[in-house]
This record gives sequence, structure tokens and C-alpha cells, in this order.
Amino acid sequence: MEPDLFTAAAEERQEKDPAASPLAVRMRPRTLDEVVGQQHLLKPGSPLRRLVGEGAGGPAGPSSVILWGPPGTGKTTLAYVVSKATNKRFVELSAITAGVKEVRAVIDGARRATGGFGKETVLFLDEIHRFSKAQQDSLLPAVENRWVTLIAATTENPYFSVISPLLSRSLLLTLEPLTDDDVRGLVERALTDERGLGGAVGLPADTEDHLLRIAGGDARRALTALEAAAGAALDKGETEIALATLEETVDRAAVKYDRDGDQHYDVASALIKSIRGSDVDAALHYLARMIESGEDPRFIARRLMISASEDIGLADPNALPIAVAAAQAVAMIGFPEAALTLSHATIALALAPKSNSATTAIGAALDDVRKGLAGPVPPHLRDGHYKGAAKLGHAQGYVYPHDLPEGIAQQQYAPDAIKEREYYTPSRHGGEARYADAVEWTRKHLGRKRS
Repeated sequence: MEPDLFTAAAEERQEKDPAASPLAVRMRPRTLDEVVGQQHLLKPGSPLRRLVGEGAGGPAGPSSVILWGPPGTGKTTLAYVVSKATNKRFVELSAITAGVKEVRAVIDGARRATGGFGKETVLFLDEIHRFSKAQQDSLLPAVENRWVTLIAATTENPYFSVISPLLSRSLLLTLEPLTDDDVRGLVERALTDERGLGGAVGLPADTEDHLLRIAGGDARRALTALEAAAGAALDKGETEIALATLEETVDRAAVKYDRDGDQHYDVASALIKSIRGSDVDAALHYLARMIESGEDPRFIARRLMISASEDIGLADPNALPIAVAAAQAVAMIGFPEAALTLSHATIALALAPKSNSATTAIGAALDDVRKGLAGPVPPHLRDGHYKGAAKLGHAQGYVYPHDLPEGIAQQQYAPDAIKEREYYTPSRHGGEARYADAVEWTRKHLGRKRS
């Protein structure tokens, strides 16, 4: 972080009055050894240890890194430790407020520092997923030529949110959610450390257990809730944080779900897989998480419509009409009433008999087409309505099925290349059993060979 008058003044104030900064900021580790969790990233010789100058000698310099993980797992903390421990020039930008102009200014400064003073620059870019493709492109020359060593942080899957050229020039480091024991250790340190609460209050076991449940593996959330509850306890003249005090301070646990990030897709995936597995209770749980987190009801309804065809299909032909009706209803009524409609559809789909035959059938057909198994349409099936079609043999010899007693004509419909292919393999689940009987009968009367 490049020092300026205001930054220096703020840091001096925080040293004189620790309470001027949030507890989560005051308890940031000062060295990599103080970091809680993420030990898989902190082994000797790891990219992060090389960034702070441990074993960074020789011809191989430290690599740029992209830190990917859920909120509260330590991405900003790791960058902060690097800023304090490294002897390099450290500059911090946030993609929320910075743009190409600011990035270019940092790069120009880095080139001057390298050329004039031999000083390397580490650039920490927070929330890199908020940068557009053009903004990320502006980083490429600096990273490729190592004018800067980039530390980029993101809560979103970088394979979706970071451009491929930047990914290929960086090491992707995945941060794991903190365990309850990780968060417990951090909380206990915050209770006793002079930078934290300095032993001003105690934390009984039942209160600690509830705090860990609220945190959900998010260190920042745990420390924020702890600070609020400690303040409330001290205002009451209490020496311990009672469970009731914590419950009063933190009204309810925040749902761990980000509509714009990975968790959006993870929870949606879990909803669909629970429906596919016929676990109605799990499906309702994930539906509730999406609703409570403010998910767009139209997105949920679209997923249910896909599920109706992908996983249920003809085993329950009513599943798709139910899902379509739900989508139409939620578009008209919105939340909160749309929750009832989505629940209706989710329960119906979860408890419906399942078949993925529609999915596998079109998948197999598409696979053959992509392999080039197409071929010309048989002449008797071609359009015979235009002038001259008969001379070409189009529609000649076609048998009209409705003219036959059984309504089915034994003639070739598929191109020669796939005429013996059978794409549809029906299950005998629910209503699809009758389709299984029907397909067996029709293939027999079409003269198809048994596969």
C-alpha cells in the first residue's frame, strides 16, 4: 500500500485507539504463521511464502496468484500479510472503484520503480471478477513481463469470471472454507489478545457454539458478531456474553449464498439434484435458501422447467405443465406469494417418478449428427409439393399411414446411415411404462430389427 498523508494519519489513529477499527481488521494476522486455516497454501516454498521473500532467491521469481474462495476465508488477510512482510513495493486496488486508468498508473509506477530503484511491485487487486474483459486485458503486459506481481482475489469461479490469458499467466490458489475449529481458534485469540477484546468479556461454551453456527465458516462474520455481542454485554455490565445477548444482537444467521457468485450455482445445482434424487425435504431446504437470499423467482422457475424434462420426462407427463404453470404464475405474482407456487412445483417434481430417457435420447441423436451420421433424406419423404419434384422422385412411393388399418406404414424414415439406430430407451417408471409398450410395438410394425 503506497503511503500517503491520510493513510498514515488513519494508521496512527488506529494505533492510539484500537476501537477505531473493526475487530476483524484489528485481528488480521501480521505474519503467515498467524493465518488461521489454508495450511495447504502456506507450506515451505509455496507461492505465498515466496511472495513475502521466503526462499525467493535464484533465477525463478515469485508468480502472480489468483486467490479464489468464499467470503471470510482470508483472501484479503493473505494480501495484507504480504503487504506487511514483503520488502517489495505494495499497491492495493479494488475493482469496485478502480478502472483501466488506475491500473495503468500502477503499471507505470512499477516500471519506474523497477528501472530507477530496482524495487519490485506487488499489486493486490480485490474483487477482480468485477473487472470487465477490457479492464483485465490491461493487466496482461504487466503480469507477463513481471512489471508487477499480481495478487488477485475473487469469490467467483475464476474460470467464469477471469479471462483465460490472465489465468494462464497466474497460479490459481483455492482457499477452503474455514472449519469450526479454525474459527474457534480465531475467536479465542480475539477474546484475549490486546489487539482484540483484551479479556474484557468471556464466552461460555453454549454462546460460542451458537456463534460458530452463525459464522458458517466465515471468519469475518464471526468476529463481527463477537464484537457486537461483546459491546452489548459490556453495556449491560456483564463479564460474559450470554447466549441470549448474542441472540439479541444477531437476529438470525445470514444465509451463506451469493446471488452473483459460485454459491448461486451451487445451491441451484443442489436443488435440482435433490429433486432428481426424490428427496423432497432437501429440495425444499435449498428452495428456501434461494428464496430467503432474494433469488429471482423466474430463475428458480426456469430451473424447475428444465428439471421436469431432464429428470422426469414421460414418467410423469404432467411434470412439465406443472413447472410451466409455476413459471407463468411467479412471473405474474412475484414474492412473497411466489414462494407458495415454487413450493407446489418443487414438491410435485421431487415426488414424481423419474426418467432421463428424453435427455439421453436427444443426447445420443445429437452425438450421431455431430459425428456426421446424417445422410440424405430418403426420396419418398422429401417435399413433393413444388413443380418438378415428381421428376426428381421426391415423395414417390410414400405410404400415408392414415390409410392403413393400424395407422402405421412399414417404410424407411431414417437416413441410411442411422436407419437401425435406436435413440429412445424408455424406462418403465410411472406413466412411461405405456410409452415403453408403444415403442416396442411401433418398432416391430415398422420392420425394425431388434437391437
